[in-house]
Amino acid sequence: MKHMLNTLYITTQGSYLRKEGETIVVEAEQQVRARLPIHNIGGLVCFGNVLCSPFLLGHCGENGVAVSFLSEYGKFLARVDGPQSGNVLLRREQYRWADDLAQSADLARMFVFGKLNNARTVLQRHLRDHPEAAGNPDVEALVLRFQQQMLRLQNPLPLDEVRGMEGDAAHAYFGAFNGLLGSRTGFEFHERSRRPPLDPVNALLSFLYTLLAHDCRSACEAVGLDPQVGFLHRDRPGRAGLALDLMEEFRPFLVDRLVLSLINRQQIALKDFVVGETGAVLLKDDPRKLVLKTWQERKQDEITHPFLNEKMSVGLVPHVQAQLLARHLRGDLDAYPPFLWK
Repeated sequence: MKHMLNTLYITTQGSYLRKEGETIVVEAEQQVRARLPIHNIGGLVCFGNVLCSPFLLGHCGENGVAVSFLSEYGKFLARVDGPQSGNVLLRREQYRWADDLAQSADLARMFVFGKLNNARTVLQRHLRDHPEAAGNPDVEALVLRFQQQMLRLQNPLPLDEVRGMEGDAAHAYFGAFNGLLGSRTGFEFHERSRRPPLDPVNALLSFLYTLLAHDCRSACEAVGLDPQVGFLHRDRPGRAGLALDLMEEFRPFLVDRLVLSLINRQQIALKDFVVGETGAVLLKDDPRKLVLKTWQERKQDEITHPFLNEKMSVGLVPHVQAQLLARHLRGDLDAYPPFLWK
C-alpha cells in the first residue's frame, strides 16, 4: 500500500520556494518558514504570488511531485508535471475503452452509482443528525429518488442516458442543498454557480472541488492512467476528464460534507467572504487557511475501505480507486467497484 503523502499548500503572498539538497525550503518576508523533505510531499499547491525556483520545479518533476498554480482565491491556472512514466499498454487499453461507447457507459454507470450512493448518505446523515429535519419532504423524496435511480444504474444503459441521469441528479441534489444549511448561520444556497461562484456556499464548494480535482488527477497519474481521457466526461481540450470521473464519487463524501460541517458548526461566517470586481464571491485570506487546514485534517482521518476492507487515510482513497480502475482495465477485476460511503 502506498505511503500517504501530504499536499503542501502555500498561501502567503510573496513566498519563495527553493531546493536545498533533498528538501523544499519555504521563505517568506526574508525568513525561512519551513524545510520539508521532498519524499514526504505528494504535491505542491501555490496560491497567488508564490514563486518557485527552476531547480525546485525540476526536482519536483524528477520525484513525481506535481506543482499546481492557483489564483489567490483558488481558481486553477496551471500545473507543472515531470515526465509521464505510465504503462503504455494500460493507457492504450484506456483509450480503446474510451472510444467504445458501450464500455464507456459501463464505467460511467459505476461512477454515477457511487456519486448517488454517497449523496444519498449525506442526506440520510443529515436527517439522522438533525431530528428537527426529519419529515422534510424535499430531502426524504430525494433519498427515495436516488435509491430508484441506483436500481436503474445496475442494468446496462446508453452513455447519453447515464450522463443525463447524472445531470438531473446533481440538479435535484443542489436544489435540496439549502435545506441542509442551519437556519441560524445566515447562509443561503439557491443554485450551483461555478464561473464565477456567486454566493459564499458556491465559493466554498468551488474552492474545495479544485483541491479534490488536484488529488484525483495525481491519483490517476500515479497508477499510469491518462487523466485527460475519461468515460463519463468526454474529451474536451484542457479538461482532465478521467480525474473528473473519479471525482464524482468523492464530491459528496469529501467536499459537500465538509462544506456543511464548516457552515453548520459556524467555523466559517458570512464575514469571511468578499465580492470581487467581477461579482465572484471569494474567501478571505485567513478563512481560506482555516479551510485548507480542515481539508488536510479530513484527509488524515481513517476509514475502512468498503471493497478492500482495509483501514486507510481518507486522502488515500482516490489513489486506491484509481488503482482499482487500472486493474479493471487490465482485466484483473471483472468490474470497477465504486467507493460507496456508508
